Amino acid sequence: MGKLQNRELQKLLSCIRKDERVLVPPMVGYDAGVHRIGDRYLVVSTDPCTGVPKDWFGWLLINYASNDVALFGAKPEFCTINLLGPRHTKPEVFQDIMKQTCRAANELGIAIVRGHTGMYDSLKDMLGVCTVYGTVTPERLITSGNAKAGDIILCTKPLGLETATNFSIAHGVLAQKLFGVEKQQELASLVKMQSCVREALLLTEVGGVHAMHDATEGGFVAAMNELAEASKLGFRIDFASIPVLPEALLLKERFGLSDEEVLAMSSTGTILASVDPSARRKVEGALREIGLSPFFIGEFTEDLVRVMVRDNGEAAFPSQADDPYTKIIANSAIF
Repeated sequence: MGKLQNRELQKLLSCIRKDERVLVPPMVGYDAGVHRIGDRYLVVSTDPCTGVPKDWFGWLLINYASNDVALFGAKPEFCTINLLGPRHTKPEVFQDIMKQTCRAANELGIAIVRGHTGMYDSLKDMLGVCTVYGTVTPERLITSGNAKAGDIILCTKPLGLETATNFSIAHGVLAQKLFGVEKQQELASLVKMQSCVREALLLTEVGGVHAMHDATEGGFVAAMNELAEASKLGFRIDFASIPVLPEALLLKERFGLSDEEVLAMSSTGTILASVDPSARRKVEGALREIGLSPFFIGEFTEDLVRVMVRDNGEAAFPSQADDPYTKIIANSAIF
């Protein structure tokens, strides 16, 4: 798993022609795009899905892109689907994934508009691509580039939850040895925590939330850097306040991970948000009503420096995310 480094991504995007209809074009730090459609804005996001637990492939395919649309304040409404497999893929595999996909779309009230299926010699594993669309009024639009200096930083779920959950499904026996049987079974049942559509739309309704980002590929490290880059701000993070799933720390020990790798651990479904301090109580209350325990872990600063505060002093926040997801989950998806 990995993304192009920012400087390489900038080169990739440099050939895209500017268009006045497009309000948020492809840019570093933004996981969705926005363009005008009449008097409303259309929010669009597209994401791949591969190497995930096969029984959840279709559900995750829908929710990955839906998360990004909801984080911009728009309800996911429509989508397109691509399902691509190796040459030898049986029709039943496509059919099973499509049933999962349809159930997930129905849960979110998303209409599937179009799709494509295909089998290719060059592919070694199943690959899905979903593009999700949703509309929002101009005043309700939230982007990752709108954080304000002085805003406090919200984290909605413990880091590492996605990785530990998928590990518990893909490597159940080893997970039981590391976590215990009861905890492995509990984690394996928490796949739906990888959706943040409900809480993203709730935070949009509550108000006082200026920017949001999902801690997916590259985890907390990538998401915080992208929020800061997009908003042209710095931040101070209290390391001791960062919520990390206990089982993620067990994975750290088992795979010999560094602190930086734990912070970069893919945590899809965990929202990092920039919140006006005056809205803290109502944000906390709204999240607790839907069963989430919010954590406030730092603040955005006018100073562009990105700092991690530890007991022994301050240190620079990691500039690059070394996500250990593939190292941990490798070869877990077999179709």
